[in-house]
Amino acid sequence: YLRLPIGTDVAVTDSITRVLEERIYKVIGRNNPDVESVISNVAIGANDPQEGSYAAQSNLGKVAIAFKETSARVGRPTGEYMNEIRKVVAGIPGAEVSVDKESSGPPQPKPIAIEVAGDDYLTLARLSKKVERFVDSVNVPGVEDLRTNLEDANPEIAFIVNRERANREGVSTAQIGMLVRTAIFGTEASKFKTSDDDYPVQVRYAGRFRKNIDAVLNAPLVFRNNRGQLRQVPLSALVDVDYGRTFGSIKRQDLKKVITISSNVLTSQGYADAQVIGEVTKVLEKIPMPPGYTVVMGGASEDQKETQDFLGLAGILSIGLIFLILVTQFNSLSKPLIILSEILFSIIGVLFGYAATGMTISIVMTGVGVVALAGIVVKNGILLIEFADILRAQGMPLREAIITAGRTRLNPVILTATAAILGLIPLAIGLNVDFYELFASGNPHFFVGGESVVFWGPLAWTIIFGLAFATLITLVVVPVMYLISERLKIRIKGNDSAAPGIQHQTADADESRAATAPALAEAAY
Repeated sequence: YLRLPIGTDVAVTDSITRVLEERIYKVIGRNNPDVESVISNVAIGANDPQEGSYAAQSNLGKVAIAFKETSARVGRPTGEYMNEIRKVVAGIPGAEVSVDKESSGPPQPKPIAIEVAGDDYLTLARLSKKVERFVDSVNVPGVEDLRTNLEDANPEIAFIVNRERANREGVSTAQIGMLVRTAIFGTEASKFKTSDDDYPVQVRYAGRFRKNIDAVLNAPLVFRNNRGQLRQVPLSALVDVDYGRTFGSIKRQDLKKVITISSNVLTSQGYADAQVIGEVTKVLEKIPMPPGYTVVMGGASEDQKETQDFLGLAGILSIGLIFLILVTQFNSLSKPLIILSEILFSIIGVLFGYAATGMTISIVMTGVGVVALAGIVVKNGILLIEFADILRAQGMPLREAIITAGRTRLNPVILTATAAILGLIPLAIGLNVDFYELFASGNPHFFVGGESVVFWGPLAWTIIFGLAFATLITLVVVPVMYLISERLKIRIKGNDSAAPGIQHQTADADESRAATAPALAEAAY
């Protein structure tokens, strides 16, 4: 993405864009088999989507490199190309050049977006420059290049109405403004009608006159004076011209003026968004701000915080609903709490897994995976505790019932967890199969990786880590917690009546039930 000073002629922008093209071709080569196309835009379609503006601007340029699908590439990873392109496009005087990969989905703000907010725009502009210089001086690793959306050097030609002369002639400021607008932008004089549509006919000065300030000042203004006489005077007799600079645009957020300083994170060089954002946030805390002015981290960081808060609320609600259902099923408070402890074990397993592998946590997909784990891992605890209750209801002693339930449910618990983990591994590693070619020619074109693994990989690995760890812990911890809980109930009640709805019966009945318990366990298995 190329940005030149506001007001740069489109021909100049085009020439700089061609320079960027030549430098990029030196990196990727003219006949690179991994490159589908290289397309350049000037003015129209050259905006950076992360900036949220799509208006055509003559000072903007873009060079887009489209690579083939991952399965069809034979050369180097695209991240290496990106790092080299960043080096070769730097150093163009007066030009701001940023290199980024296209993001899927709706436009997202840049990972680093420092928002300086306040009321007085002149003070705000001065503070934003101070913040930009300070963060640049710290040189936080992973920050590509800080750029501000402050436009304080836009060239301006101001037509200042001489009100004394205008009043003497009987001319209003609206008439003067319409004359300038007609000369430069044009006025709709008529419509050209066809059977399908109407086309407005705009009348304005020719290009060589529109760009000549003297020609605009000599434009005749025809009007009726205070006596009703028709008069004609040149525009220069009613206005004075002032050449200066002005602000391009003023952005507001929550009724306060805001200037944003943004940058990409060099993820292709191994830096993580969360790590770099955390370092920049620490730097911002050291910058003193006057009363009424604030500097905060916004952009993608703010979106991630909102997503994190939403996923936290969703997790709490899901756990609450699971708890209500378990209380209804077991008619107990201790057993649902024992079962829900598996969710804690699964989260511990997720953290251990990411720490051991060194993978980067995705706030959205990892959070969704943790919420999904809440509904998956509890089934193992339900199987153990429910079957132990059935055995105790048949008269089996507490300890023997727990051992029998664990031995009987061992295979189902391990097999279901293993099936889920094996089913998620293709999604986690990005295993791709071309089913069309598989049925057409018998060649499935297997390959690992691709764009999908970047999005779905964190979700799959989260469930794999959490489910594997929670399953192993369930087989040991849940029976122990159940044994401790039921023994406490026996001590409090003074008898072994912890099994729901069961009263002590005769010794013969106990022996009979004990004899049939192994058969019941075998049938349940």
